[in-house]
Amino acid sequence: MAEHQTIPPGDWDIVVIGGGNAALCAAITAAETGAKVLILEGAPETYRGGNSRHTRNFRCMHQGPLSVLTDTYGEDEYFDDLLLVTAGKTDEHLARMAIRTSEECLPWMEAHGVRFQPSLSGTLSLSRTNAFFLGGGKALVNAYYQCAEDLGITVIYRAQVRHIGMDDDGQATHVEVSVADGPVQEVRGRAFVLASGGFQSDIDWLTRAWGPAAANFLIRGTPYNRGVVLRDMLDQGCESVGDPTQCHAVAIDGRAPKYDGGIVTRLDCVPFSVVLNRDGQRFYDEGQDVWPKRYAIWGRLVAAQPDQVGYAIIDSKSIDLFMPSVFPPNKADTVEELAELMGLDPKVVAGTIAEFNAACRPGTFHPTELDGLATDGIEPPKTNWARPIDTPPFYGYQLRPGVTFTYLGLKVSDKARVQTADGPLKNVWAAGEIMAGSILGQGYLAGFGMTIGTVFGRIAGQEAAAHVA
Repeated sequence: MAEHQTIPPGDWDIVVIGGGNAALCAAITAAETGAKVLILEGAPETYRGGNSRHTRNFRCMHQGPLSVLTDTYGEDEYFDDLLLVTAGKTDEHLARMAIRTSEECLPWMEAHGVRFQPSLSGTLSLSRTNAFFLGGGKALVNAYYQCAEDLGITVIYRAQVRHIGMDDDGQATHVEVSVADGPVQEVRGRAFVLASGGFQSDIDWLTRAWGPAAANFLIRGTPYNRGVVLRDMLDQGCESVGDPTQCHAVAIDGRAPKYDGGIVTRLDCVPFSVVLNRDGQRFYDEGQDVWPKRYAIWGRLVAAQPDQVGYAIIDSKSIDLFMPSVFPPNKADTVEELAELMGLDPKVVAGTIAEFNAACRPGTFHPTELDGLATDGIEPPKTNWARPIDTPPFYGYQLRPGVTFTYLGLKVSDKARVQTADGPLKNVWAAGEIMAGSILGQGYLAGFGMTIGTVFGRIAGQEAAAHVA
Protein backbone atom coordinates (compact mmCIF):
# COMPACT_ATOMS: atom_id res chain seq x y z
CA MET A 1 0.00 0.00 0.00
CA ALA A 2 1.36 3.40 -0.94
CA GLU A 3 1.91 6.01 1.76
CA HIS A 4 -1.19 8.15 1.28
CA GLN A 5 -0.91 11.89 1.83
CA THR A 6 -4.61 12.68 1.37
CA ILE A 7 -7.65 11.07 2.91
CA PRO A 8 -10.35 10.13 0.38
CA PRO A 9 -13.45 12.32 0.80
CA GLY A 10 -16.70 11.05 2.28
CA ASP A 11 -17.89 9.51 5.52
CA TRP A 12 -16.62 6.21 6.89
CA ASP A 13 -18.46 3.43 8.67
CA ILE A 14 -15.57 2.82 11.07
CA VAL A 15 -12.48 4.89 11.75
CA VAL A 16 -9.68 2.99 13.50
CA ILE A 17 -7.01 5.12 15.19
CA GLY A 18 -3.70 3.24 15.41
CA GLY A 19 -1.94 0.75 13.20
CA GLY A 20 -0.69 -2.06 15.44
CA ASN A 21 -2.03 -5.49 16.30
CA ALA A 22 -5.20 -4.35 18.12
CA ALA A 23 -6.07 -1.80 15.43
CA LEU A 24 -5.56 -4.31 12.64
CA CYS A 25 -7.60 -7.03 14.37
CA ALA A 26 -10.45 -4.52 14.80
CA ALA A 27 -10.24 -3.23 11.22
CA ILE A 28 -10.11 -6.71 9.65
CA THR A 29 -12.96 -8.03 11.79
CA ALA A 30 -15.14 -5.02 10.91
CA ALA A 31 -14.27 -5.06 7.19
CA GLU A 32 -15.23 -8.72 6.94
CA THR A 33 -18.82 -7.69 7.72
CA GLY A 34 -18.77 -5.34 4.73
CA ALA A 35 -18.10 -2.14 6.70
CA LYS A 36 -16.14 0.69 5.04
CA VAL A 37 -13.05 1.01 7.26
CA LEU A 38 -10.32 3.65 7.54
CA ILE A 39 -7.07 3.10 9.50
CA LEU A 40 -5.20 6.22 10.66
CA GLU A 41 -1.64 5.12 11.51
CA GLY A 42 0.57 7.78 13.11
CA ALA A 43 3.85 6.25 11.94
CA PRO A 44 5.34 6.29 8.44
CA GLU A 45 4.73 3.09 6.48
CA THR A 46 8.25 1.81 7.24
CA TYR A 47 7.54 1.97 10.99
CA ARG A 48 3.90 0.90 10.91
CA GLY A 49 2.59 -1.50 13.52
CA GLY A 50 3.39 0.21 16.81
CA ASN A 51 4.93 -2.04 19.44
CA SER A 52 3.55 -5.08 17.64
CA ARG A 53 6.60 -4.87 15.35
CA HIS A 54 8.76 -5.80 18.31
CA THR A 55 6.76 -8.72 19.70
CA ARG A 56 7.72 -12.35 19.38
CA ASN A 57 4.83 -14.36 20.74
CA PHE A 58 1.22 -14.71 21.84
CA ARG A 59 0.24 -16.24 25.20
CA CYS A 60 -2.56 -18.69 24.61
CA MET A 61 -4.84 -20.89 26.71
CA HIS A 62 -5.38 -24.35 25.17
CA GLN A 63 -6.97 -27.62 26.31
CA GLY A 64 -4.52 -29.82 24.38
CA PRO A 65 -1.78 -29.44 21.76
CA LEU A 66 -2.70 -26.50 19.49
CA SER A 67 -0.66 -25.47 16.44
CA VAL A 68 2.92 -25.20 17.77
CA LEU A 69 1.85 -25.30 21.44
CA THR A 70 2.53 -28.43 23.47
CA ASP A 71 0.53 -30.11 26.26
CA THR A 72 -2.22 -27.99 27.90
CA TYR A 73 -2.42 -24.53 29.48
CA GLY A 74 -5.75 -24.08 31.25
CA GLU A 75 -7.67 -20.99 32.27
CA ASP A 76 -6.93 -21.26 35.99
CA GLU A 77 -3.19 -21.78 35.56
CA TYR A 78 -3.03 -18.87 33.11
CA PHE A 79 -5.00 -16.65 35.52
CA ASP A 80 -2.78 -17.71 38.44
CA ASP A 81 0.27 -16.72 36.39
CA LEU A 82 -1.33 -13.31 35.79
CA LEU A 83 -2.18 -12.88 39.48
CA LEU A 84 1.41 -13.63 40.38
CA VAL A 85 2.88 -10.86 38.22
CA THR A 86 0.13 -8.29 38.91
CA ALA A 87 -0.06 -9.00 42.67
CA GLY A 88 -3.83 -9.25 42.19
CA LYS A 89 -4.18 -5.85 40.48
CA THR A 90 -6.39 -6.99 37.63
CA ASP A 91 -10.05 -6.98 36.62
CA GLU A 92 -10.80 -10.68 36.99
CA HIS A 93 -13.83 -10.63 34.69
CA LEU A 94 -11.96 -8.96 31.81
CA ALA A 95 -8.81 -11.00 32.46
CA ARG A 96 -10.59 -14.35 32.40
CA MET A 97 -12.50 -13.33 29.29
CA ALA A 98 -9.25 -12.46 27.52
CA ILE A 99 -7.70 -15.74 28.65
CA ARG A 100 -10.65 -17.89 27.53
CA THR A 101 -10.96 -16.10 24.18
CA SER A 102 -7.24 -16.49 23.42
CA GLU A 103 -7.83 -20.14 22.49
CA GLU A 104 -10.04 -19.22 19.52
CA CYS A 105 -7.74 -16.34 18.55
CA LEU A 106 -4.81 -18.50 17.52
CA PRO A 107 -6.68 -20.32 14.69
CA TRP A 108 -8.12 -16.91 13.66
CA MET A 109 -4.61 -15.48 13.45
CA GLU A 110 -3.47 -18.42 11.32
CA ALA A 111 -6.49 -17.96 9.03
CA HIS A 112 -5.39 -14.34 8.50
CA GLY A 113 -1.85 -15.12 7.44
CA VAL A 114 0.07 -15.30 10.72
CA ARG A 115 2.54 -18.19 10.84
CA PHE A 116 3.93 -19.74 14.01
CA GLN A 117 7.08 -21.68 14.90
CA PRO A 118 8.10 -23.78 17.90
CA SER A 119 9.82 -21.72 20.60
CA LEU A 120 13.57 -21.39 20.20
CA SER A 121 15.93 -22.64 22.85
CA GLY A 122 16.79 -19.83 25.25
CA THR A 123 13.47 -18.03 24.80
CA LEU A 124 12.28 -18.25 28.39
CA SER A 125 10.96 -21.86 28.28
CA LEU A 126 7.59 -20.99 26.77
CA SER A 127 6.80 -23.91 24.45
CA ARG A 128 3.63 -24.78 26.39
CA THR A 129 2.27 -21.29 27.02
CA ASN A 130 3.35 -19.04 24.15
CA ALA A 131 3.12 -19.41 20.37
CA PHE A 132 6.05 -17.72 18.61
CA PHE A 133 5.55 -15.82 15.34
CA LEU A 134 7.55 -17.08 12.38
CA GLY A 135 9.44 -13.94 11.36
CA GLY A 136 8.55 -12.12 14.58
CA GLY A 137 6.11 -9.28 15.11
CA LYS A 138 6.97 -7.55 11.86
CA ALA A 139 5.84 -10.62 9.90
CA LEU A 140 2.55 -10.61 11.85
CA VAL A 141 2.02 -6.91 11.12
CA ASN A 142 2.80 -7.40 7.42
CA ALA A 143 0.38 -10.35 7.21
CA TYR A 144 -2.42 -8.26 8.68
CA TYR A 145 -1.70 -5.27 6.41
CA GLN A 146 -1.84 -7.61 3.41
CA CYS A 147 -5.18 -8.88 4.72
CA ALA A 148 -6.38 -5.28 5.13
CA GLU A 149 -5.44 -4.48 1.55
CA ASP A 150 -7.30 -7.56 0.29
CA LEU A 151 -10.40 -6.41 2.20
CA GLY A 152 -10.29 -2.91 0.73
CA ILE A 153 -9.42 -1.16 4.00
CA THR A 154 -7.96 2.32 3.43
CA VAL A 155 -4.75 2.98 5.38
CA ILE A 156 -3.35 6.50 5.87
CA TYR A 157 0.19 6.71 7.24
CA ARG A 158 1.74 9.62 9.18
CA ALA A 159 -1.81 10.44 10.25
CA GLN A 160 -1.59 12.22 13.61
CA VAL A 161 -5.01 12.34 15.27
CA ARG A 162 -5.28 15.44 17.46
CA HIS A 163 -8.86 15.27 18.74
CA ILE A 164 -12.02 13.15 18.78
CA GLY A 165 -15.06 15.35 18.21
CA MET A 166 -18.04 14.49 20.47
CA ASP A 167 -21.62 15.74 20.58
CA ASP A 168 -23.64 16.36 23.74
CA ASP A 169 -25.18 12.88 23.64
CA GLY A 170 -21.91 11.00 24.15
CA GLN A 171 -21.51 10.19 20.49
CA ALA A 172 -18.29 10.71 18.53
CA THR A 173 -18.82 12.52 15.25
CA HIS A 174 -15.40 13.03 13.72
CA VAL A 175 -11.65 13.07 14.28
CA GLU A 176 -9.28 15.95 13.66
CA VAL A 177 -6.17 14.62 11.93
CA SER A 178 -3.04 16.00 10.33
CA VAL A 179 -1.40 13.89 7.61
CA ALA A 180 2.36 14.24 7.08
CA ASP A 181 2.38 17.48 9.13
CA GLY A 182 -0.18 18.99 6.76
CA PRO A 183 -3.27 21.01 7.69
CA VAL A 184 -5.76 19.56 10.18
CA GLN A 185 -8.67 17.78 8.47
CA GLU A 186 -11.99 16.58 9.84
CA VAL A 187 -12.80 12.94 9.10
CA ARG A 188 -16.36 11.83 9.86
CA GLY A 189 -17.35 8.32 10.88
CA ARG A 190 -20.25 6.34 12.33
CA ALA A 191 -18.10 4.36 14.79
CA PHE A 192 -14.59 4.75 16.15
CA VAL A 193 -12.02 2.30 17.52
CA LEU A 194 -9.17 3.77 19.58
CA ALA A 195 -6.05 1.59 19.42
CA SER A 196 -3.28 4.17 19.57
CA GLY A 197 -1.27 2.85 22.52
CA GLY A 198 0.03 4.40 25.72
CA PHE A 199 1.96 7.62 26.42
CA GLN A 200 5.47 6.28 27.01
CA SER A 201 7.13 8.25 24.20
CA ASP A 202 6.08 11.57 25.73
CA ILE A 203 9.06 11.92 28.07
CA ASP A 204 7.57 15.03 29.70
CA TRP A 205 4.42 13.11 30.66
CA LEU A 206 6.52 10.16 31.82
CA THR A 207 8.64 12.50 33.95
CA ARG A 208 5.55 14.15 35.48
CA ALA A 209 4.31 10.69 36.49
CA TRP A 210 7.60 9.16 37.62
CA GLY A 211 9.70 12.11 38.63
CA PRO A 212 13.11 13.15 37.25
CA ALA A 213 14.36 9.53 37.08
CA ALA A 214 12.22 8.98 33.97
CA ALA A 215 14.51 11.24 31.95
CA ASN A 216 17.04 8.36 32.08
CA PHE A 217 14.58 5.72 30.85
CA LEU A 218 14.98 4.19 27.42
CA ILE A 219 11.82 3.65 25.36
CA ARG A 220 12.19 0.22 23.80
CA GLY A 221 8.85 0.59 22.00
CA THR A 222 7.72 2.82 19.14
CA PRO A 223 8.45 6.57 19.38
CA TYR A 224 4.99 7.33 17.97
CA ASN A 225 2.95 6.42 21.08
CA ARG A 226 2.70 9.83 22.75
CA GLY A 227 -0.73 9.41 24.31
CA VAL A 228 -2.40 12.25 22.36
CA VAL A 229 -5.69 10.37 21.86
CA LEU A 230 -5.58 9.02 25.43
CA ARG A 231 -5.13 12.52 26.86
CA ASP A 232 -7.87 13.92 24.63
CA MET A 233 -10.38 11.30 25.76
CA LEU A 234 -9.48 11.71 29.46
CA ASP A 235 -9.88 15.48 29.08
CA GLN A 236 -13.35 14.85 27.64
CA GLY A 237 -14.49 12.93 30.71
CA CYS A 238 -13.70 9.31 29.88
CA GLU A 239 -12.92 7.15 32.89
CA SER A 240 -9.32 6.08 33.39
CA VAL A 241 -7.84 2.84 34.67
CA GLY A 242 -4.34 2.13 35.82
CA ASP A 243 -1.57 4.01 37.54
CA PRO A 244 0.51 6.41 35.40
CA THR A 245 3.69 5.12 37.07
CA GLN A 246 2.93 1.49 36.15
CA CYS A 247 4.23 0.21 32.85
CA HIS A 248 5.75 -2.73 31.05
CA ALA A 249 9.37 -1.90 31.83
CA VAL A 250 12.16 -4.43 31.48
CA ALA A 251 15.89 -4.33 32.01
CA ILE A 252 17.53 -3.67 28.66
CA ASP A 253 21.06 -3.17 27.44
CA GLY A 254 22.28 0.27 28.47
CA ARG A 255 23.70 0.77 24.97
CA ALA A 256 20.23 0.59 23.37
CA PRO A 257 18.93 3.67 21.50
CA LYS A 258 16.62 6.14 23.26
CA TYR A 259 13.63 4.90 21.22
CA ASP A 260 12.55 1.81 19.30
CA GLY A 261 15.31 -0.61 20.34
CA GLY A 262 12.75 -3.38 20.52
CA ILE A 263 13.03 -6.97 21.69
CA VAL A 264 16.69 -7.46 20.73
CA THR A 265 17.86 -5.06 23.45
CA ARG A 266 16.28 -7.08 26.29
CA LEU A 267 18.70 -8.88 28.57
CA ASP A 268 17.71 -12.38 29.72
CA CYS A 269 20.89 -13.13 31.70
CA VAL A 270 19.59 -11.95 35.10
CA PRO A 271 18.61 -15.38 36.59
CA PHE A 272 22.16 -16.66 36.02
CA SER A 273 23.91 -13.48 37.15
CA VAL A 274 24.68 -11.27 40.09
CA VAL A 275 23.12 -7.83 39.54
CA LEU A 276 24.84 -4.83 41.13
CA ASN A 277 24.00 -1.15 41.33
CA ARG A 278 26.35 1.73 40.63
CA ASP A 279 27.82 1.32 44.13
CA GLY A 280 28.73 -2.34 43.50
CA GLN A 281 25.98 -3.74 45.77
CA ARG A 282 23.32 -6.37 45.07
CA PHE A 283 19.75 -5.12 45.58
CA TYR A 284 17.28 -7.94 44.70
CA ASP A 285 16.90 -11.70 44.42
CA GLU A 286 18.02 -12.52 40.86
CA GLY A 287 16.59 -16.05 41.08
CA GLN A 288 13.15 -15.33 42.51
CA ASP A 289 11.15 -17.12 39.80
CA VAL A 290 11.34 -18.37 36.23
CA TRP A 291 12.18 -15.54 33.87
CA PRO A 292 8.84 -15.24 31.97
CA LYS A 293 7.17 -14.36 35.27
CA ARG A 294 9.90 -12.04 36.53
CA TYR A 295 11.66 -10.32 33.63
CA ALA A 296 9.18 -7.42 33.66
CA ILE A 297 9.91 -6.39 37.26
CA TRP A 298 13.55 -5.64 36.54
CA GLY A 299 12.88 -2.41 34.68
CA ARG A 300 11.31 -0.96 37.82
CA LEU A 301 14.00 -2.40 40.09
CA VAL A 302 16.77 -0.78 38.03
CA ALA A 303 14.76 2.46 37.83
CA ALA A 304 14.89 2.67 41.63
CA GLN A 305 18.72 2.46 41.76
CA PRO A 306 21.13 5.42 41.69
CA ASP A 307 21.36 6.87 38.16
CA GLN A 308 18.74 4.28 37.08
CA VAL A 309 21.43 1.78 36.15
CA GLY A 310 22.41 -1.77 37.07
CA TYR A 311 25.19 -4.21 36.12
CA ALA A 312 24.73 -7.94 35.51
CA ILE A 313 27.84 -10.08 35.98
CA ILE A 314 28.10 -13.73 34.90
CA ASP A 315 30.92 -16.16 34.24
CA SER A 316 31.67 -18.52 31.36
CA LYS A 317 29.46 -21.28 32.87
CA SER A 318 26.36 -19.22 32.05
CA ILE A 319 27.16 -17.33 28.85
CA ASP A 320 25.27 -19.78 26.61
CA LEU A 321 22.17 -20.25 28.80
CA PHE A 322 20.12 -17.27 27.54
CA MET A 323 19.20 -15.52 24.30
CA PRO A 324 22.06 -13.06 23.65
CA SER A 325 21.42 -9.33 23.36
CA VAL A 326 22.14 -7.53 20.11
CA PHE A 327 25.26 -6.04 21.75
CA PRO A 328 28.16 -8.25 22.92
CA PRO A 329 28.89 -8.17 26.67
CA ASN A 330 31.96 -6.66 28.30
CA LYS A 331 34.53 -9.42 28.84
CA ALA A 332 37.55 -9.77 31.10
CA ASP A 333 39.76 -12.43 32.69
CA THR A 334 39.19 -11.22 36.26
CA VAL A 335 36.27 -9.71 38.15
CA GLU A 336 38.36 -6.65 38.96
CA GLU A 337 39.18 -6.02 35.28
CA LEU A 338 35.52 -6.42 34.35
CA ALA A 339 34.46 -3.93 37.04
CA GLU A 340 36.98 -1.40 35.77
CA LEU A 341 35.76 -1.87 32.19
CA MET A 342 32.21 -1.11 33.37
CA GLY A 343 33.15 1.95 35.40
CA LEU A 344 32.67 0.30 38.81
CA ASP A 345 34.98 0.16 41.84
CA PRO A 346 37.03 -3.05 41.33
CA LYS A 347 37.63 -3.68 45.06
CA VAL A 348 33.97 -3.24 46.02
CA VAL A 349 32.75 -5.46 43.18
CA ALA A 350 35.30 -8.15 43.94
CA GLY A 351 34.19 -8.09 47.59
CA THR A 352 30.49 -8.37 46.65
CA ILE A 353 31.18 -11.30 44.31
CA ALA A 354 33.36 -13.04 46.93
CA GLU A 355 30.60 -12.67 49.54
CA PHE A 356 28.05 -14.07 47.09
CA ASN A 357 30.28 -17.00 46.11
CA ALA A 358 30.83 -17.90 49.77
CA ALA A 359 27.06 -18.00 50.31
CA CYS A 360 26.40 -20.45 47.44
CA ARG A 361 25.55 -23.99 48.50
CA PRO A 362 25.97 -27.36 46.74
CA GLY A 363 23.03 -28.66 44.75
CA THR A 364 21.79 -29.60 41.30
CA PHE A 365 21.52 -26.77 38.76
CA HIS A 366 18.52 -26.78 36.36
CA PRO A 367 18.55 -23.69 34.11
CA THR A 368 14.99 -24.07 32.77
CA GLU A 369 13.10 -24.69 36.01
CA LEU A 370 13.09 -23.64 39.66
CA ASP A 371 15.95 -25.64 41.15
CA GLY A 372 16.06 -24.39 44.74
CA LEU A 373 19.81 -23.84 44.41
CA ALA A 374 19.94 -20.98 46.88
CA THR A 375 22.40 -18.86 48.83
CA ASP A 376 22.66 -19.04 52.59
CA GLY A 377 23.29 -16.15 54.95
CA ILE A 378 23.29 -13.11 52.66
CA GLU A 379 20.75 -10.36 51.95
CA PRO A 380 19.18 -10.22 49.54
CA PRO A 381 19.22 -14.00 49.01
CA LYS A 382 19.32 -15.65 45.61
CA THR A 383 16.73 -18.42 45.81
CA ASN A 384 17.35 -20.34 42.57
CA TRP A 385 20.28 -20.85 40.14
CA ALA A 386 22.79 -19.57 42.70
CA ARG A 387 26.18 -20.74 41.42
CA PRO A 388 29.49 -19.09 42.24
CA ILE A 389 30.74 -16.51 39.73
CA ASP A 390 34.20 -18.10 39.56
CA THR A 391 35.02 -19.40 36.06
CA PRO A 392 36.80 -16.96 33.71
CA PRO A 393 36.32 -15.25 31.42
CA PHE A 394 33.77 -13.03 33.17
CA TYR A 395 31.06 -11.12 31.33
CA GLY A 396 29.06 -8.01 32.17
CA TYR A 397 26.10 -6.05 30.83
CA GLN A 398 24.92 -2.58 31.82
CA LEU A 399 21.16 -2.55 32.52
CA ARG A 400 18.76 0.35 32.08
CA PRO A 401 14.97 0.56 32.39
CA GLY A 402 13.38 0.02 28.98
CA VAL A 403 9.72 1.06 28.82
CA THR A 404 7.53 -0.77 26.29
CA PHE A 405 4.15 0.72 27.16
CA THR A 406 2.37 2.52 29.98
CA TYR A 407 -0.68 1.18 31.86
CA LEU A 408 -2.69 4.36 32.39
CA GLY A 409 -5.58 3.90 29.98
CA LEU A 410 -9.27 4.13 29.16
CA LYS A 411 -11.78 2.09 31.14
CA VAL A 412 -13.75 -0.27 28.91
CA SER A 413 -16.56 -2.80 29.28
CA ASP A 414 -16.23 -6.45 28.31
CA LYS A 415 -17.54 -5.32 24.91
CA ALA A 416 -14.56 -2.93 24.63
CA ARG A 417 -16.84 0.13 24.87
CA VAL A 418 -15.21 3.24 26.35
CA GLN A 419 -16.74 4.29 29.69
CA THR A 420 -17.54 7.66 31.26
CA ALA A 421 -18.99 8.51 34.67
CA ASP A 422 -22.36 8.95 32.93
CA GLY A 423 -22.21 5.60 31.15
CA PRO A 424 -20.59 4.20 28.01
CA LEU A 425 -19.93 6.25 24.90
CA LYS A 426 -22.39 5.26 22.19
CA ASN A 427 -20.00 4.60 19.32
CA VAL A 428 -16.43 4.50 20.66
CA TRP A 429 -14.47 1.34 21.49
CA ALA A 430 -10.87 0.84 22.61
CA ALA A 431 -8.41 -2.02 22.25
CA GLY A 432 -4.77 -2.79 22.97
CA GLU A 433 -2.37 -0.80 25.11
CA ILE A 434 -4.75 2.17 25.43
CA MET A 435 -7.00 -0.02 27.65
CA ALA A 436 -4.62 -2.75 28.86
CA GLY A 437 -4.37 -1.17 32.33
CA SER A 438 -7.80 -2.67 33.04
CA ILE A 439 -6.13 -6.07 33.15
CA LEU A 440 -2.47 -5.24 33.81
CA GLY A 441 -2.49 -3.23 37.03
CA GLN A 442 1.23 -3.84 37.42
CA GLY A 443 3.86 -6.30 36.24
CA TYR A 444 3.79 -8.18 32.95
CA LEU A 445 3.40 -11.70 31.63
CA ALA A 446 5.32 -12.61 28.46
CA GLY A 447 3.08 -12.49 25.39
CA PHE A 448 0.04 -11.14 27.26
CA GLY A 449 -0.01 -7.72 25.61
CA MET A 450 -0.63 -9.46 22.29
CA THR A 451 -3.43 -11.48 23.90
CA ILE A 452 -5.18 -8.33 25.15
CA GLY A 453 -4.77 -6.57 21.79
CA THR A 454 -6.01 -9.51 19.74
CA VAL A 455 -9.00 -10.33 21.96
CA PHE A 456 -10.20 -6.76 22.44
CA GLY A 457 -9.32 -5.72 18.89
CA ARG A 458 -11.60 -8.41 17.50
CA ILE A 459 -14.37 -7.53 20.00
CA ALA A 460 -14.10 -3.81 19.17
CA GLY A 461 -14.29 -4.58 15.45
CA GLN A 462 -17.34 -6.83 15.94
CA GLU A 463 -19.14 -4.33 18.14
CA ALA A 464 -18.38 -1.32 15.95
CA ALA A 465 -19.58 -3.21 12.87
CA ALA A 466 -22.77 -4.29 14.67
CA HIS A 467 -23.43 -0.66 15.66
CA VAL A 468 -23.02 0.49 12.06
CA ALA A 469 -25.20 -2.32 10.74
